[in-house]
Amino acid sequence: MTAYSYSDMEIKSEFDKNSSYTAKDIKVLEGLEPVRKRPSMYIGSTDERGLHHLINEVVDNCIDEAMAGYCTNIEIIIHTDGSISISDNGRGIPVDIHEKYGKPAVEVVMTILHSGGKFDKNVYKVSGGLHGVGIHVVNALSEWLEVMIKRNGKVYIQRYETGKPANELTVIGEATGTGTNIRFKPDNTIFETVKFSYETIINRARELSFLHPYIAIHVKDERSNKEEVFHHEGGIVELVDYLTTGNVPLHKPIYINGSREECVVEIAMKYVTDRESEEILSFVNSINTVDGGTHVTGFRSSLTKTFISYGIKNKIFKESDGISGEDVRNGLTAVISTKVIDPQFEGQTKAKLGNSAVRGVVESITSEMLYTYMEEHPADATKILNKIKINFEVREAVKRAKEQELAKRKSLLEGTLLPWKLADCSERDPSKTELFIVEGDSAGGSAKQGRMRSFQAILPLKGKILNIEKATADRIFNSDEIKALISTIGTSTQETFDISKLRYNRIIIMTDADVDGSHIITLLLTFFFRYMKPLVENGHIFIAQPPLYRISKGKETVYCYSDDEKNQQVAKYGDNVAIQRYKGLGEMNPHQLWETTMDPAKRLIIKMVIEDAIEADRLFSILMGSKVDERRKYIEEHASEVRNLDV
Repeated sequence: MTAYSYSDMEIKSEFDKNSSYTAKDIKVLEGLEPVRKRPSMYIGSTDERGLHHLINEVVDNCIDEAMAGYCTNIEIIIHTDGSISISDNGRGIPVDIHEKYGKPAVEVVMTILHSGGKFDKNVYKVSGGLHGVGIHVVNALSEWLEVMIKRNGKVYIQRYETGKPANELTVIGEATGTGTNIRFKPDNTIFETVKFSYETIINRARELSFLHPYIAIHVKDERSNKEEVFHHEGGIVELVDYLTTGNVPLHKPIYINGSREECVVEIAMKYVTDRESEEILSFVNSINTVDGGTHVTGFRSSLTKTFISYGIKNKIFKESDGISGEDVRNGLTAVISTKVIDPQFEGQTKAKLGNSAVRGVVESITSEMLYTYMEEHPADATKILNKIKINFEVREAVKRAKEQELAKRKSLLEGTLLPWKLADCSERDPSKTELFIVEGDSAGGSAKQGRMRSFQAILPLKGKILNIEKATADRIFNSDEIKALISTIGTSTQETFDISKLRYNRIIIMTDADVDGSHIITLLLTFFFRYMKPLVENGHIFIAQPPLYRISKGKETVYCYSDDEKNQQVAKYGDNVAIQRYKGLGEMNPHQLWETTMDPAKRLIIKMVIEDAIEADRLFSILMGSKVDERRKYIEEHASEVRNLDV
């Protein structure tokens, strides 16, 4: 099986490439007025995430040019004045006069909502920006925006301020080649922050470079002189290897591809031996469909049927075994990338694909090519099927152990079988409650005494929980600490996860501010990411920030959360300052713990969010997995960034 058969450059021939792209191709639906008044309706929020959504909208236009077969290079530059520029070597936005509006087509595209080439399927067969609001919204929410276009052998430029043209489209010189450069500065009267994150930008660039192997994406930050170029000719096959960097592979990646019914399908998959969870990333026209959809359903269904069918035929499975989809996917990492002419997404966020026909296309292509792969690679097929059989046997053993444990404790415990060491709260509305997961019995005792019993619950954990990246499923689910976590939170895990059964709106990890505390946080986050991922995705996981110092002089007392803050306070108070360094939560009395770390009116807590699922998955595998060499390499490369290190 070839490592690469379909490329973005070939999609233009798959979908009958049409080279014309002029003013008449720009279709207009309606105006732009509401954008500045209600920006969140268009970009989701006005915080850092909404700010970076502006970049994504412009970059997605470059990617659409690439998928149409016209763009091979994209450059993103963060400038020192707070602006950002994004350029490509595509066809360039049309500059001829639009027949209906009597304006240059670029001005129509920039100033009238729901105008653009995406509405005409002769121009863009496949596109992620289907709603036609992207570049208009960027313009409307910018203090200023400048567009420079290379087209027709000339260079055109026009400037806009708060979404309105500041001058006419002007020719400023001659050009070689074609392309578009858009530079804009976000409006600080609209956004909570206008500071771009280099890490956020390169994470998205890396993701796109895997999905589009014939594009080079160059990111440069003039503020720090950092720059990187992303170009992954191996495509999603290389992405699967990247995701499993810290794991032990069972075989080389399997690559599946095909097209029918105006849908192109690419799948890369690999099993690892040292992870008991599944990780499936899915994309539609470069959009990360984090909630899956019909393409993922088709893949999962086909995967289960094909492996079971082949396993029974080759006498590795019995029809009576009862092997499930969970058994088939345990230890699997897969990337599904589909390109669909008219994708229907569920919701404005485009997080879930709804096209029913896509399921059948993905299912049939996966079934045919996976079966062929196993016929051509019987050794790999046997390895995978034996792993699936072991997964089944382990699951059955865990199920029996759970049943025995439940039966044993049923007569002793009431109701929901909550762990005996949980100090629950009296409030029964989950939206109003929070759970503190506390390191050790000493800190747990102080937290129980200092908490607000009406809405705060305390679960002390004894020491460090298992590293689930290295442990087998039976060890994980027989661990007393993990069983306590699962029963307390209430949602169950993985396939049986049900967020409607969540017992606490906030789950707050509260540990000592030292190396051991950092390790416990990492272990817990790894467990949540692998087994209760929706809790992280939906913003239910937090990390408490206990103070490092107590500074007092006379009757005045302040708490400091960093060395810099401590030094500032000591300088402020001068001589005769008493400094107490907290080595752990147990050193605080209940009142101090409440006042500094648990009181919602005063405390500092950090919400855990997944900005980049690909990089998060890879880092958990590297840092918590069994490949020591990969972990050492990562630590050496990032040593200058480390504050607390525990290996």
